[in-house]
Amino acid sequence: MRQLLQNLANGQTIIADVPCPGADKGQLLIRTTNTLVSAGTERMLVEFGKANMFNKARQQPDKVRMVLDKVRTDGLAATLDAVQSKLDQPLALGYCNVGVVAMAGSDTDGFAVGQRVVSNGKHAEMVCVAKNLCAHIPEQVSDEQAAFTVLAAIGLQGIRLVNPTLGECVVVTGLGLIGLLTVQMLRAQGCRVLGIDFDPQRLALARQFGADVVNPGAGEDVLALAQAFSRGRGVDAVIITASTKSSEPVSQAAQMCRKRGRIVLVGVTGLELSRADFYEKELSFQVSCSYGPGRYDPGYEEKGQDYPVGYVRWTEQRNFEAVLDLFAAGKLDVAPLISHRFPIDQAEAAYSLLASNEPSLGILLDYPAADVQTDEVLTRRSVRLVASPQLPTSPEGGRSCAETADTRLTVPAPATGQATVSFIGAGNYAGRTLIPAFKKAGATLHTVATSSGVSAVHYGKKYGFREATTDTGTLLADSAVNTVVIATQHNTHAHFVCDALKAGKHVFVEKPLALTLDELEAIAGTYRSVHAEIPFDSSCSKEEAQHLAPLLMVGFNRRFAPQVQKIKALLAEVNEPKSFILTVNAGAIPSEHWTQDPTVGGGRIIGEGCHFVDLLRFLAGSPIIDFDATFIGAAPGIAVRGDKVSFSLRFADGSIGTVHYLANGHKSFPKERLDVFCAGRVLQLDNFRKLKGFGWPGFRHMNLWRQNKGQDACAASFVECIRNNRPAPIPFAELIEVSRVSIELAQAEA
Repeated sequence: MRQLLQNLANGQTIIADVPCPGADKGQLLIRTTNTLVSAGTERMLVEFGKANMFNKARQQPDKVRMVLDKVRTDGLAATLDAVQSKLDQPLALGYCNVGVVAMAGSDTDGFAVGQRVVSNGKHAEMVCVAKNLCAHIPEQVSDEQAAFTVLAAIGLQGIRLVNPTLGECVVVTGLGLIGLLTVQMLRAQGCRVLGIDFDPQRLALARQFGADVVNPGAGEDVLALAQAFSRGRGVDAVIITASTKSSEPVSQAAQMCRKRGRIVLVGVTGLELSRADFYEKELSFQVSCSYGPGRYDPGYEEKGQDYPVGYVRWTEQRNFEAVLDLFAAGKLDVAPLISHRFPIDQAEAAYSLLASNEPSLGILLDYPAADVQTDEVLTRRSVRLVASPQLPTSPEGGRSCAETADTRLTVPAPATGQATVSFIGAGNYAGRTLIPAFKKAGATLHTVATSSGVSAVHYGKKYGFREATTDTGTLLADSAVNTVVIATQHNTHAHFVCDALKAGKHVFVEKPLALTLDELEAIAGTYRSVHAEIPFDSSCSKEEAQHLAPLLMVGFNRRFAPQVQKIKALLAEVNEPKSFILTVNAGAIPSEHWTQDPTVGGGRIIGEGCHFVDLLRFLAGSPIIDFDATFIGAAPGIAVRGDKVSFSLRFADGSIGTVHYLANGHKSFPKERLDVFCAGRVLQLDNFRKLKGFGWPGFRHMNLWRQNKGQDACAASFVECIRNNRPAPIPFAELIEVSRVSIELAQAEA
């Protein structure tokens, strides 16, 4: 299917062929009929993409501060890689979509295949949208009218915050699409409206919709006209729908308001406010958040948890419905707002128009009408990217032990020799680190799967995968693939690991292995069952046959870092217990981030702290026999989460380790520092860049030009084990041990 994407590095807009997404629980798969280009938001994205690095930095000073902090801690090279990787990722454009439900996932009561719906879906022929971001289109409302629903809902939310009453005079500053829709809704509510803009054509439209207008560009005195419009009392409220870097619209709004007037910012402006303007009149000022309550709340948008109507009358979805009711009642007229129409295959021309000086307002994109052939193309879950790679064969061209095995084998043994790898998940870490690491290790890259398909196509083309897909079931069933890398959200790891092992694939899973002890037991049971089913005969020993069974590896890359390997070699010379002190300046992550959600990310101890349990387990070279954790205590007004903790590990050989995992430090302080004390000597590793030895015979330091946390070596070691039929780099029992301790440490908070 076709989807519109933008390159943030150069501003180029492209029509990409991406695989069709699927509809999971609480989601609708929608075949698009029309989408509307949001001129304000999408023009800003195009202009940002076309700006040079200096101007990009000027537009995002908060991001510049983050970059400078990263340079101080991780070095210039690592920071440049991170910035370039972020800009390299394509951005899916659009959020005003109209279409027909092609598939309804479970838990989507009230929606059915064939119904027309509006949603905040992208500019794509097929979109997958959560049910709370969709609404039914009344029969008397056309698709073109409905395409304006989302933009109108943004204006409606601003109106709800202003809370105007019948007869009040309200100013709308900025008469783009949202502004003109806002004018009409205010008029429908019985308000007198004054519109402000520099564009004569938009002012004419506002006048057509029943508003008085003023043009500052023509020398008209805005404040004087507003005073006259309000009959000398000052306006009751101002809704700012303009997009400008200037603070003038807010300042002007304050000056034209009456005492205790209300100002709501729907658009984007500068916010250098004058206290005197607001203080003397006791004005209220509020920034409106998009379509309404529920926006950016994962529980509402992703999990389908609606707000009780008795407590939250107007949610995002209910605002959509209110706008559609206005269309059905003939209260909103969008026909004069449509300036251009383009078929989807000419969308690049539409965005060229958007970035030009040619006047435009509502730009509609039209999509092909449904037919059998069209539906077959649109619902393709996989897209071929490059020619098929040469498939792996057994060493010396002979049959492997698995090929001569008992035909009753229920779990297929992976092909030996070459690692033919498919990825499930292609987020920032996978695209920036894991995929390049496996490619560098010499693996054959076969298929990459993501839920939307966009990043799958991007990274698939970039690194030479054969296919991009949204269908993980087909990926796991592909006999040409013997290895699967799992790099999805944490709550999906366990079931993907089990499914991949049952499919006979070698598995590399980005940490954590599991979020709960039950999931961990399921993985352990599956692993043991799969290995028990690998048969052997006289052509190979039992040990050789077991090497043909699927390998399981977790991305505990720090133990593979060159400086950690050096520490391990130095400690091998010491035959006595060691003391480890590991300080992790983890940095704060908002509570609403998915990693903080116990059911999705598992929290930071399970999600990231497992790295440090594994690191000390590796350096101690001895099983963990006991552990405890002390979490930071509660204090008035301070949020307490499980990301500020000190935990201790005790090893069977008498060694001890303490990890201070703290999210309440400063960004300029190095993220990770390890101190090792033993035999009257000390080793100190500073953020995987500088290693120092104190009192260590023959060793003083090992410094690197750039940070190296061992990701490349970790992937290379795994690929090498597959290639040479060797056991996994980290013993299975050790993976289970580290994962169990990490989960139980997190549970200690309760």
